[in-house]
Amino acid sequence: MSTILEPLKDIMNNNSIAFVGLGAGLVYLIFKVIYNKLTSPFRYIQGPASPSFWTGHMNQDFLISEQDFEHYGSTYKIKGPLNENRLLTKDLDLIHHILKNDHDYEKPGSARYLLSRILENGVLVTEGEHHKLQRRVMNPAFGSTQVRQLIDIFYAKALLLRDVWATKTAESSVGANVESIEGLGKVTLDIIGMAGFGYDFNALNNEGKISELYEAFRIASQDRERRPWHILQAVLPIFRVLPSFRSAGFKKAKKTMARIGNELLNEAQTLQSGTGEKGDTTSKDLLSLLVRSNMSNDIPLSQRMSDADVLAQVPTFLVAGHETTATSTTWALYALSLHQDVQVKLRLELLDVKSDQPSMDELNALPYLNAFARETLRLYCPVPQTARVAMKDDLVSLRDPITDSRGTVHTQILIKKGQVTTVSIHAVNRDKKLWGPDAAEFRPERWEKIPDAVAAIPSVWGHILTFSAGNHACIGWRFSLIEMKVLLFTLVRAFEFNLGVPVKDVLIKKQRHRSTANSECRW
Repeated sequence: MSTILEPLKDIMNNNSIAFVGLGAGLVYLIFKVIYNKLTSPFRYIQGPASPSFWTGHMNQDFLISEQDFEHYGSTYKIKGPLNENRLLTKDLDLIHHILKNDHDYEKPGSARYLLSRILENGVLVTEGEHHKLQRRVMNPAFGSTQVRQLIDIFYAKALLLRDVWATKTAESSVGANVESIEGLGKVTLDIIGMAGFGYDFNALNNEGKISELYEAFRIASQDRERRPWHILQAVLPIFRVLPSFRSAGFKKAKKTMARIGNELLNEAQTLQSGTGEKGDTTSKDLLSLLVRSNMSNDIPLSQRMSDADVLAQVPTFLVAGHETTATSTTWALYALSLHQDVQVKLRLELLDVKSDQPSMDELNALPYLNAFARETLRLYCPVPQTARVAMKDDLVSLRDPITDSRGTVHTQILIKKGQVTTVSIHAVNRDKKLWGPDAAEFRPERWEKIPDAVAAIPSVWGHILTFSAGNHACIGWRFSLIEMKVLLFTLVRAFEFNLGVPVKDVLIKKQRHRSTANSECRW
């Protein structure tokens, strides 16, 4: 408690209004906890004990929850902040209902508040009509035609990473150890910079140097000063009227991000209007395409995004388009290292391609590369879960009935307004009832004939939940998928991969969901 109250000491000494507000907030906090405990329809649902009153299971690793699903059923109770009752589910009927009815199930306000400190009102934060407007304007920039035009950027950066790793392997006749997540993190940063908003981070070429924009973004996103107070503000909006007490470094980083973002937006708008020196309206980066779509005569002024909303997509592109693809591709190399037969089979297919830079359609026509990408994204989804809060009371049918602590069997579950359900993407993608007894095994050959049951998984691609579904599905899934395929095509043709550390030392971390291991490359 002292950690939470510390930011308010000066204000409490000099501002009675703030003191009264704090007291009212604490009273409300106590009431909320007691009321939730006594009235939540989830209170008899079974689930593991809470490890923390303040954070609940937020810091627990749901990636190892498969045993809990076997013990409690396809839907069970977990604890959110302040010991709030929540659901964790892999029940497909419940998931389909939640993701389809996005007007009744929104992202939790606490998560949106924390995200908005970095992303402002980007597409990952907004809900309702605001979100629909943004998606309507942004969708053209993420279509197949537009992503196809970006593939030259993908190849240019992938080849640069290949050359960087080749230089390292050339120094030894037996190959070299490389931190795959480091190299892939740099290349995906370079790709999203150029393909996202025409900004060259030059991360692969600048050893030891960090671009001004990325350094600012890193500081802002990793700022953890007085984190308990920020969580309290996120969970209880009454505390948001008080200062957030961000560090000086955070404030400076936000100013830098705003300045560079405005420069990028002004440049894109100038080029689109044709008033710049070049008069160039053919820029291919996502921000330019977004500006072009937003300024189109087909969109009425009342339905266009504001400059602030367009600007908010710059950090959104960084969050959604950088580390997720780097993580997925790292796990792909990890899988190749463990399964040398798969690596040989994939390499033979890729080496059989005559071009060093095949088109998007040619990449998508490679059957084993496609199966390998699907299996990687199924087994190692970069975002393991997503949460939704009910905007009204709702009675939802369950595909898999559950038994509560009183022995009552439920074929339906009441979700009251304000209560949160967490969808376990990871558990759906590994569910033995859907994928068979080998669901936890890496086997690309399964995609030659997948089980009929997986057709029930809500999905925008590949019968997996990795990119989510519904109106909040990942808007950039085509971009991410082709980027990953280009990286694999370029690297697997050039190197042989082996695990650079003992397999027991490879860990999955919940926050970043990535391997901590390095890889060994042989060129």
